[in-house]
Amino acid sequence: MMFQLTDEQQMIVDTVRSFTEKELFPHEALVEHLGTVPPDLVQQIKDRSLAAGLYAANMPAELGGGGLDSFGTTLVDREFGATSYALQYIVARPSNILRACKDQQIEEYLLPTIRGERVDCMAMSEPDAGSDVRGMKCSAVRDGDEYVINGTKHFISHADLADYVILFAATGEEMTAKGPKKKITGFLVDFDTPGCNVVDGYHCVSNRGYHNMIINFDDCRVPVRNILGDEHRGFDAANEWLGSTRLQVAAVCVGRARRALGIATEYAATREQFGQAIGKFQGVSFKLADMRTQLEAAELLTLRAAWLDAAGTATDEDMAMAKVFSSEMCQMVTDEAIQILGGMGLMDELPLERMWRDTRVDRIWDGTSEIQRHIISRSMLRPFGA
Repeated sequence: MMFQLTDEQQMIVDTVRSFTEKELFPHEALVEHLGTVPPDLVQQIKDRSLAAGLYAANMPAELGGGGLDSFGTTLVDREFGATSYALQYIVARPSNILRACKDQQIEEYLLPTIRGERVDCMAMSEPDAGSDVRGMKCSAVRDGDEYVINGTKHFISHADLADYVILFAATGEEMTAKGPKKKITGFLVDFDTPGCNVVDGYHCVSNRGYHNMIINFDDCRVPVRNILGDEHRGFDAANEWLGSTRLQVAAVCVGRARRALGIATEYAATREQFGQAIGKFQGVSFKLADMRTQLEAAELLTLRAAWLDAAGTATDEDMAMAKVFSSEMCQMVTDEAIQILGGMGLMDELPLERMWRDTRVDRIWDGTSEIQRHIISRSMLRPFGA
């Protein structure tokens, strides 16, 4: 299996890499200092990404998106991974779940989001339900032509920049061989809907400027026509979304680790101690070798999962292996890069300490490393009935 890029794919990589270096790198220090991205900078990056044809790259071309398949989108995410998440996410990649929009939802939500006129976010996690999605308490009860929503969602990324939320809520319960199981439904909820309130979330050491928010629902009424997909089948849609976001996390980790390794390699080649470049000492050179090997392996796993996904044959196991290996690789590479630079690696004059902090969350969100290992081992044991 060879991943030789086509001329078109290489052009995409070159375009995104150039955009990242010219339009995003220069603002990293400002975002770290302020802890937010100023509104005028958000608009500037959005406008320039739209002009460059990079906005909504994962959406179908016939709807105004970039028309890239999973492999192409992964290449884009890998290049954006080199910079701050707060900056790269402005070059929006709308949730793939929005492809399930139908009827008036297409004009009201899907198309404006692709054009950059509206921004979506996703609400699944709750204070008492993280990895256990079926344990969510946020409920939506049918009342005529509306659903009445009550409950709280937290860790909702970039809800402060969004206009509406793709909400997952419990809409019933069914009995299974393993006991009662909640039925989950997806909804499109505008933030100006009465009873929907977005408030500040928690302060996180990772991804400064990319905020997590809390959304409270208090008798929030949403019309039945705002159901996204099929009633009670939101869990299926959520699983599909998680697969694509896990692949995105893997690609971002590869891009971030590549930049960190580049910084460490240049430093090892130019920094002299005891009369020679420190890269000539085995204690440093072997670190570089291990970092490079782990990075190459993670990239191959990620590109393989993307290639399979583009072909329609990827499994949850493929996505899980890419995410768990790439996220843990990135933690190792950024940590070792700091070790090679010594004290300077921890100073904010360089991006390494940010990368080190930022990548810590990658082993938690979109499914913890433990959840990924559970998915992988379960797929191995299932054929034996275990």
